[in-house]
Amino acid sequence: MVTTSDSASLRAQEKAIAEKYIGGFPWVMVIWPLVNTTLWLALWPLVLGGTLPLWAGFLIATINATAAYLPSHDAQHHIIVGEGSRWHWFNEFIGWYSLVPLATPLSILRVTHFEHHRHTNDPALDPDYPMAAVTIPGAIAKTLVKAMPRHERYSATLERIGTPAARAATLHAAALKFVNYAILSALAWSGHVWEAVLLWWLPVRIAQVYVNFYLSWAPHHPMVERGRYRETRAFRSIWGNIGSSGMQYHIIHHLYPTIPLNRHPAVYRELRPILEQRGCELGGL
Repeated sequence: MVTTSDSASLRAQEKAIAEKYIGGFPWVMVIWPLVNTTLWLALWPLVLGGTLPLWAGFLIATINATAAYLPSHDAQHHIIVGEGSRWHWFNEFIGWYSLVPLATPLSILRVTHFEHHRHTNDPALDPDYPMAAVTIPGAIAKTLVKAMPRHERYSATLERIGTPAARAATLHAAALKFVNYAILSALAWSGHVWEAVLLWWLPVRIAQVYVNFYLSWAPHHPMVERGRYRETRAFRSIWGNIGSSGMQYHIIHHLYPTIPLNRHPAVYRELRPILEQRGCELGGL
């Protein structure tokens, strides 16, 4: 059992390790969306011009869409450039630009994600709690439901919060949905229906299934405990750290949200003995 004095000592050790990884410019998380989104945009003239076959464009677009969320995740936490800096606009640009393949506004993800951090695993208040499922098939079934175009993933949360940021995010989501469907409709009307479906509509649906599974369900399963050291976990993915979008180490993010995603494995390796003493669920990782 960890005593009060032991707990204070562990906390001090933990904080000293974590602070080594906070700060600095996260080059990986900046280069990532600049390459990923730019590549996705380049698919359109390549496919429409006949340089790249549509099937290849679909595969690349699906990878682009599934890789689009994570840089925005760091931007949501103002990790790229902190609030108050005259360069903070660059943090916002990276966050919005990274999400173009997903046709999702940074604002709505930030508001709901912060609510997730405040109320992790709370059945009434955690926006990610609807992903709770006992089994992997059950979780996949829920991701499929959330990926449906008419599924309102966050409307109830935004309405409940009711802040100016939440109201702005609602307007951003409505505007972006209109633009997204206007572009898809224009492509279909001009005879490019399959390009619209395979370069944007379907990759987004596939990406939403992937993101909801790995970012909502896997690191929080079984979503029944709360508290700093029990609300999330480490786990070993059969696809490795890259294939799981770094979520094997998601416990680090909940402990220290301002550490860039690409540094989580190194932090975890140093913190692991402390996390074991804290009784964290580490899944053999």
